[in-house]
Formats: sequence, structure tokens, C-alpha cells
Amino acid sequence: MRESGIAGAVRGKKIITTVPDPAASRAPDRLERDFVAPAPNRTWVADFTHVATWADTVYVAFVVDTFSRRIIGWSASTSKETQLVLDALEMALWQRDRD
Repeated sequence: MRESGIAGAVRGKKIITTVPDPAASRAPDRLERDFVAPAPNRTWVADFTHVATWADTVYVAFVVDTFSRRIIGWSASTSKETQLVLDALEMALWQRDRD
């Protein structure tokens, strides 16, 4: 599409999920970009994103176990506050404690 000069339709406003602080130091890369774990519950990664719906924007946070590549915790909210990510982490901890 790029070579032909064709672009997809863009609707709605652009959502920014992360606003970096230029004065803050960057968190260390403890995994060194190696997302393969030798066993379950050794390495978890987390992220959050947004999903546009007819009514509003919904933010979704999730925690993934890199061994199984399974989502072990998630949370959804209409606001992007810290509690959104903490809820996903709490679900992951509860799920793994149950297993």
C-alpha cells in the first residue's frame, strides 16, 4: 500500500497512552530483550493499550507469562490510571496462586 501511495482510513482522534518525562531516568531492561522463559512464572511482562468503541475509549492492561505466552491477568477501564495496571497485576498474582 505504501508503494502505491494508498493509506487506510483514519477516524477519530489520536490517543496517547504514555507521556514520557524527559527528566526521568529510563527503567533498566532487565530481560535484555530476551522474552523466552525457561519455566512458568519466571518472567512476566505487562502492557496496556486502548480500544475505540462506539461509546468511548476503553483502556486495557494485561500481564503475560512469557513461558506459556498466556494472558494471566487483565483489566479494562475508561480511564488510564495506575489502578488499571495494578488490577491486572493483582489478577495475575491471584491466578498463579490458584494454579
